[in-house]
Amino acid sequence: MALTITSTTTITTLLISLIFLPKLYSSEHNIDYDYSSIPKSDVDLLEFPLNLEFLEAEFFLHGSLGYGLDEFAPNLTKGGPSPVGAKRANLDPFTQDIIKQFAFQEVGHLRAIQKTVKGFPRPLLDLSVASFAKVVDRAFGRPLAPPFDPYASGLNFLLASYLIPYVGLTGYVGANPKLQAPASKRLVASLLAVESGQDAIIRASLYERVMMKVPPYGITVAEFTDRLSELRNNLGHAGFKDEGLVVPLVEGAEGKISGNVLVGNNDSIAFERTPEEILRIVYGGGNEQKPGGFYPKGANGRIARSHLHSMPTA
Repeated sequence: MALTITSTTTITTLLISLIFLPKLYSSEHNIDYDYSSIPKSDVDLLEFPLNLEFLEAEFFLHGSLGYGLDEFAPNLTKGGPSPVGAKRANLDPFTQDIIKQFAFQEVGHLRAIQKTVKGFPRPLLDLSVASFAKVVDRAFGRPLAPPFDPYASGLNFLLASYLIPYVGLTGYVGANPKLQAPASKRLVASLLAVESGQDAIIRASLYERVMMKVPPYGITVAEFTDRLSELRNNLGHAGFKDEGLVVPLVEGAEGKISGNVLVGNNDSIAFERTPEEILRIVYGGGNEQKPGGFYPKGANGRIARSHLHSMPTA
């Protein structure tokens, strides 16, 4: 039977729709995410890590590519302010490759969290040389001369990176047992796996040069990591949850080795931190109620803003 003009038109329309259907559904801009499946008790715990994920994404993107989320994935920023002081680092090819991989992974982390919970705008981040130099000076108890510049070399960038993923992963360890929904636990476990991998790669890369002296300071990589870990312990006000790359023999795995490429307790189990402990560390002053450090106006989300009584809620 011959096809009528009407049926031919209908078939053509359907074929065109089928051709473009995958493309239409692959665009995140056309997806209306359903957040109702996540219980309210989980939402705050899933949103809080966005603060750290934004920090990592911007630092790694700028360090490896010279630009950040505003250019690469502006929809994920939710209109939050651009970071201050971030720039492309002077990286050797191998380190640049690693950091670029980390950068793209962090973009995925932001997207995965925002698919699960609504999230919030990117907080203002201070990723300037002065911001990192202040942390390092505090770790050593004196100003280093010249000020520590995370963007000056691959080694410096790895030392600066040592500050970041580990804090986030301890937060995921602490959050996981408090979550209710299987989807929430699955997300956090998946994020934790990659964050732990990033931290392990950073530590292993530094461990390979553990006795190298960081120019121009004449201070070994081992001492840098030890001082930075000690600073995080002190700022967190919650006991010993951080270790450098070399530890006393008694503190190594099974009390048998001083090399410490991965951090763990007496049973080599990961340490955990609360959101409050994390805020004390990333604010740089040991006080979750006083913004500063990498977050000059404070972190975002209900947990972080609840501690800033004198500031408007984000």
